[in-house]
Amino acid sequence: MAQALLSIQILPRLKAGDNDIIPYVDKAIDIIKASGVPYRVGPLETTMEGDLDRLLDIVKEMNAAMFSLGSPSVLSQIKLSVDAADGASMARLLQKYPDGQ
Repeated sequence: MAQALLSIQILPRLKAGDNDIIPYVDKAIDIIKASGVPYRVGPLETTMEGDLDRLLDIVKEMNAAMFSLGSPSVLSQIKLSVDAADGASMARLLQKYPDGQ
């Protein structure tokens, strides 16, 4: 499948009595880290780069992990860029902003 960029903001509904979303977000980011795909954490979403099928599998794994942590439902907001010709690339899109500014 084509090279893609996938940005995700995962929003699990917290189980009753739980007020801290950070452990859920940390688990989602741990799944991305363990996958080995290039990624960049931002303040509102995390962007991954790689084969589209692989990225979608990671999203499925992240959602499954939210349920295993006790979330009764999950909203995953996704932005997707697929470039079959040149391959989507964070480095290419950010080359003008090497320091993130």
